[in-house]
Amino acid sequence: MSTARSTAHADLLDPPRSSPDLDVRELEKRTRLMRVITHLIAVSDMGSREIARRAGLPVQKVSDLLAGKLEHLKVEDLLVLRRTLEVEVP
Repeated sequence: MSTARSTAHADLLDPPRSSPDLDVRELEKRTRLMRVITHLIAVSDMGSREIARRAGLPVQKVSDLLAGKLEHLKVEDLLVLRRTLEVEVP
């Protein structure tokens, strides 16, 4: 196998560390927010549709959050959800 082919294959398995999607601090922040929000959702009496409606976000965003798909959510979306739920949870 040529080195060009093996290098290209290695790039697919290990993306470059300078990729903006791999900002560790940003990912940690989103992960912490996700944990807080999923806890607030668990103790809330509201369903996903109601939460999304009150937050002014598409239902799919709440579904993505509950499925752990952080790459589909911006920090701003998570902060809106957190504020919405903190007001509603006693």
